[in-house]
Amino acid sequence: MPTDGSRLAERGVRAGVRFAAALGARVSGVYVLQAIPARGASYAGVPAREWARRFEAAARKALAVIEIEAELARVPCTTAVVRNARPWKGILAAAHRRGCDAIVIASHGRSGLGGLLLGSETANVLSHSRIPVLVAR
Repeated sequence: MPTDGSRLAERGVRAGVRFAAALGARVSGVYVLQAIPARGASYAGVPAREWARRFEAAARKALAVIEIEAELARVPCTTAVVRNARPWKGILAAAHRRGCDAIVIASHGRSGLGGLLLGSETANVLSHSRIPVLVAR
């Protein structure tokens, strides 16, 4: 179950935890960290070390939502932070590494030009996954 910490992802997390509880399954949460500026570099005047700290704090906060939802539903849960320049690839790699039977991911449900212009990690997961994908809207 991937998350980026957004409200949309939290809705997907709740749906995924309910689904896992109904099946007697366990949950594996993942947060994909994209590239962090190189050591000694800065971005927008913020040193790379500070960016790394901020990204890791955001990952812990987002994964804590999965852990709390799973605990409340009495669903076994593990979480991980994965580094990958392309989130969809990180999601699929984590799912394969953990032997997941399914991926539950949230989507805005945009289609047509809106979906094309915005891009979609969900669409990439759907089109590249060999594991069944449940899209929560």
